[in-house]
Amino acid sequence: MRHRIRTARWTEMDHVAGMIAAALYPTPLGAWLVPDLDQRGKVLAAVTKIWIEHAMFYGDIYLSADGGITAAAVCFHRYRPLPPPANYPTRLADAAGPHTNQFAALDNIIANNQPTEAHYHLAYLAVHPHHQRSRLGTALMTHLRSQLDGIELPSWTMTIPDGLRLLARSGYTAQPAITLANGPALHPMSHDIPHRDGSTTSTTHYRQAPQG
Repeated sequence: MRHRIRTARWTEMDHVAGMIAAALYPTPLGAWLVPDLDQRGKVLAAVTKIWIEHAMFYGDIYLSADGGITAAAVCFHRYRPLPPPANYPTRLADAAGPHTNQFAALDNIIANNQPTEAHYHLAYLAVHPHHQRSRLGTALMTHLRSQLDGIELPSWTMTIPDGLRLLARSGYTAQPAITLANGPALHPMSHDIPHRDGSTTSTTHYRQAPQG
């Protein structure tokens, strides 16, 4: 079955955030961000919605077009340093409550490891747990790769171990893993762009943050 991909609408932000939160909920990263099982889904969705709204202005959000919202990719065009979401410290504190420090630590890890060159930042790639292993992730990555080939911009992401195989199949190369303090490992990955003259545009220059 060939899955269709479409662009998200403004009115779908809550649904997209909820789906991504559901995908993140059972992972070690989700548990590290929000140890409280009762609050985890609500907090993950609230924080994710902040970044989905930001991507509506500074990036792209692609969804599966087969029925409901079952898979999503949230990306940012980082041709230059982007401003943070509007009123981000206040909104993060409101959304995360007692878990704010964990999200802030993750934000710092991501910011300190991003490439310094212009690149396309794959911030979220998620498939709802009930629809995993149905090649939705592959369909999203195939769509993203066609987009990248068209704009000739390298891409960068940071993934949990579960995403390594799919991203590697999609042309991403792993960089040294980063272990969160008392938490799981995250894996920066980059995708270089080949040009017609045989050269490549890469994201080899990035700021390495301290580990642990």
